[in-house]
Amino acid sequence: MTTTSEQVSEQLKRQVSKRVSQSVFDGSHLRVVLLVDVHDGAQQQFLEAYEQLGKQVAKVPGHVSDQLCQSIENPSQWLITSEWESAPPFLAWVNSEEHVRMVEPLHSCVRDTRSLRFHIVRETGTGAPAARRLQVSPRIGDGVIRHALTFTVKPGSEPEVARILADYASPEARVDENTRLLRTSLFMHGNRVVRAIEVRGDLLAALRHVARQPEVRAVEEAINPYLEQHRDLNDQESARMFFTRAALPAVHHVTADEMAEGERHALCYQARSGSGMRLAELLAQGDEAAAENAGSPILRSTIFQRDDVVVRLVDVRAGQHPDLDPSDALADLMTGSAVRMELITDRRSPAA
Repeated sequence: MTTTSEQVSEQLKRQVSKRVSQSVFDGSHLRVVLLVDVHDGAQQQFLEAYEQLGKQVAKVPGHVSDQLCQSIENPSQWLITSEWESAPPFLAWVNSEEHVRMVEPLHSCVRDTRSLRFHIVRETGTGAPAARRLQVSPRIGDGVIRHALTFTVKPGSEPEVARILADYASPEARVDENTRLLRTSLFMHGNRVVRAIEVRGDLLAALRHVARQPEVRAVEEAINPYLEQHRDLNDQESARMFFTRAALPAVHHVTADEMAEGERHALCYQARSGSGMRLAELLAQGDEAAAENAGSPILRSTIFQRDDVVVRLVDVRAGQHPDLDPSDALADLMTGSAVRMELITDRRSPAA
């Protein structure tokens, strides 16, 4: 059986494009680091829950190995590292309902977690496998982290939800001395909502900062009755589960022109079951090729993907539009046509 890593490994034969600052599609091995803060006295409970989880994770396609480590200075601090054949199989698992169910036993003994993901670029030592795929060269980023959330509302409530989401003051941009919220864009099509954010600094700190803003909290409370998935923002577990399922990670970003201002569009694609990652990869390849074409309208493009939902956020030259006509290869992976989402709000922070 051809693995996802093998499908994308052809890209390793060419130099990484300097226009691409982020991508999960280069086929190199992935190192995942999970920092865990365990409740005092719950260390044994955490260890037992992890041992059960470890047996299940070992069976996930693309998983290579993992380690569980405990701090020698603070026994409440733990570190889980895992290695994967490439990023796509890890993302397919970590964003799945299967993963949500697997990690549920950990919730009662964990105070906080932080997940970090890295492509392996270089390694030393006699134990390093010779056949391991490494990232060809470092990516040159712009210091901006891109993330999105998506959720659905009850059919018939769309006009009221759009009114509520459009009617709030922008949150304070400065999170701390190292983190700043740069831009928030909100789109709707039918009953699906997509909120994309751009952050310079610490994404997790920015998300927590935004959630604490009174004006944001009021909007979130106002749309609660219209959500298809129930949530209670006063219940930490309920809120955590909602935002876990709503997360729409960025899997690729390409920039053709760093300085030019453009018009922002969002295109939504519904993939056939199990085809979301492959569809995202083909869209990323198309936008990467367009970025090399001086006549293309595309200035910047970010692909977001979770399960079978793929969103393409595109900045284009004024008066032009991104392509909505899918190729045969894309059409074979989709349940219908791509749709252009309606822009509800697009707000930049001052001096961003």
